[in-house]
Amino acid sequence: MDINVYKVISEKMPSMSKSQLKIAQYILKNPNQIPFLNVGKLAKEANVSDATVVRFATFLGFSGYPEFQQHIQSSVQQQLTTTERLKMSQKVYGEKDEEITDILKGDLNNIEMTMRNLNIKSFRQAVEYMLRARKVYIVANRSAAALGTFMHYYLNMILDNVEILDSIEKDSDRLYELDEDDLVIGISYSRYTKSTVEIFSYAKQKGAMTVALTDNLLSPLIPQADVSLTAASQMPSFIDSFVAPMSVINALIIYTAKAKQEGFENRFDALEKVWERFDVFY
Repeated sequence: MDINVYKVISEKMPSMSKSQLKIAQYILKNPNQIPFLNVGKLAKEANVSDATVVRFATFLGFSGYPEFQQHIQSSVQQQLTTTERLKMSQKVYGEKDEEITDILKGDLNNIEMTMRNLNIKSFRQAVEYMLRARKVYIVANRSAAALGTFMHYYLNMILDNVEILDSIEKDSDRLYELDEDDLVIGISYSRYTKSTVEIFSYAKQKGAMTVALTDNLLSPLIPQADVSLTAASQMPSFIDSFVAPMSVINALIIYTAKAKQEGFENRFDALEKVWERFDVFY
């Protein structure tokens, strides 16, 4: 049976040395980045020696760093339960005032990481797909539904046919004519929602264009995506950080509106008249 490394680390923190705690804190605050770091990079990020990282892996019960990293990769896919994540956050975040700002700094780190890893070519391809598509379907569930709703609200002002799918039971009938002229945008972050993955996989089978907005390259959406845009959502807590994903969605909306500028302005002029007629704004 696969070992969930994050759970093991959380449980063993009380018996760790100061150097080991540095590594543990870094791993729990950056869970999705660790599978891609070698010994030297992890040592540098945690501000410890290479030897300390290797000893940390053996302290956890692994034969060495390669075995530790192998289990880390499967742990990202397993995902912790909400209760386990809550317990983890209680160990990472205390009651000091400065630890409140650590949460905000975590969001800044997520944005910086997303900026470093953003594939501009993939970003532009995603915009092109949105402009080309006969109909755009946004698939987002549970906490990611907030991202889907935001994206749908603004894209619906720019494009002609945008729909949001948030329930496989009530929305599946709307997919019967899905084909290569349509685009399905799948939004899912750890813990990944099964219905989102299933609808996204079905869209790929039907030949539709697919764009994944997710947290890392181990996401179950990646194999079914024509275009993948990753945004860090790392937070050692029972909630996800959606600051960086929201920034990527903002950028997609802005660039799509820019490409549709002429028609977009005419549509907004018409919307302004409707808003004024019904006295929408305070």
